[in-house]
Amino acid sequence: MYTLRRWWDRHRLRIILASMAVSSALLLRQTQATPLFEAYQLLSHVFQPNLAKQTLLENAQFQELQQRLTELESQNQRLRELLGYASEAKKPGITAPVVGRSADHWWQQLILGRGSNDNVRVGYVVMAPGGVVGRVSSVTPSTSRVLLLSDPSSRIGVTISRSRFMGYMRGQSTSHAVMEFFDKVPDVRRGDVVSTSTLSQLFPPGMPVGRVESVNLNKSPAPEATIELSAPVSFLEWAVIYPHDQTAQPVTAPSSEPVQKSEQ
Repeated sequence: MYTLRRWWDRHRLRIILASMAVSSALLLRQTQATPLFEAYQLLSHVFQPNLAKQTLLENAQFQELQQRLTELESQNQRLRELLGYASEAKKPGITAPVVGRSADHWWQQLILGRGSNDNVRVGYVVMAPGGVVGRVSSVTPSTSRVLLLSDPSSRIGVTISRSRFMGYMRGQSTSHAVMEFFDKVPDVRRGDVVSTSTLSQLFPPGMPVGRVESVNLNKSPAPEATIELSAPVSFLEWAVIYPHDQTAQPVTAPSSEPVQKSEQ
């Protein structure tokens, strides 16, 4: 016992240091030296404050450039689609940007950046990729006010393309409208395409408006259908204006599928 104590007193310091070294090595291995790296970052940050600020600034500028690039690509894509749409339509159209819109009348009207100087007249039809947007209600030399299909005052004769049952459609201040049928038992179902009818005097016949979303055959005094308007009225940035000629062929939008559209 005495001999063991003398040995411990003689080698105690070495054993303790060796134990600490082994424990530290195991800890660094398990944590992959993360505490050491964090300690280094903390100590070096005091001597490199400008470098950290510069890095944050560069990251912020890079994110801003990415956001701008994304927006430019989106605008470019929309413009290409619109130009392609205008070039493929059967009638010559006037491409116009949306230059004005009121939050209080978001679903009622908008202002386009083309007017009488561009040969735009009251009553001209306004369309966009996806369908009919509305109708020109007033004109200045450089702008045109458009009454949207989604305006509650909108009334337009429409027909179910598949079964040819007719009715009229009214706006609801949303991306949906209501079609009221003339017939008491119409042949209509969810997904049917809705287009302007030959009874419509404000729009040429055969122009796509939207699709049937739901049907209420028990509605009084006449059956009704909820129509999902296909024109992107809520986020419209560009449109194409067409002269209204009832003797001409209907304007159609290029698409690989049956087109769905909204109109007034």
